[in-house]
Amino acid sequence: MYVNGMGFRAIERVTEIHHTTIIGWVKQADLHLEEMEALEEDSEESEYPEVGEVDELHTFVGSKQNPRWVWTAVNHFQAGILDWTVGDRSARTFKPMWERIKVWDCYFWVSDGWKVYDQFLPDEDRIISKTYMTRVEGENTRLRHYLARLKRKSLCYSKCEEMLKRSIHLLLYYLKQGRVPLPQRHPAFLP
Repeated sequence: MYVNGMGFRAIERVTEIHHTTIIGWVKQADLHLEEMEALEEDSEESEYPEVGEVDELHTFVGSKQNPRWVWTAVNHFQAGILDWTVGDRSARTFKPMWERIKVWDCYFWVSDGWKVYDQFLPDEDRIISKTYMTRVEGENTRLRHYLARLKRKSLCYSKCEEMLKRSIHLLLYYLKQGRVPLPQRHPAFLP
């Protein structure tokens, strides 16, 4: 229910399971996912995109006075978010993600005209155009669709940045694999 657009309190109303228990389950599922990924990391071969797109979407953490941006990077020709980060809208937030994705050595990067990209994306390899950002905009729309905390004009928003990151991490796995990773024998997940 959580990775299909319901907030914690909505799940609580439907299941009659307290929202703090559900939050605990989400944290445990994400911790299990991190363990799974650590084991798979060595065997994973990456295929880099020829054309990359980067963008950011706006949300809040804690209150409407505390904005955060989810930065995303995608392959222009394939579905799925390949890299992402959460933070403010500055170069300080984008730089670590750029260090990970610059190895893609794309023929072109597509972005909007946000000034931070000027510091990282090479001018000769960059297309500045919302028209050609259909893949990354579509992926950002999927994030907003599947996570209540990212919907526009919603009362749902993250209380802490950790849960925002865990939620995105779980959702991206769910969208790619079609399931949520559950620990095998964790008591919280037993019927």
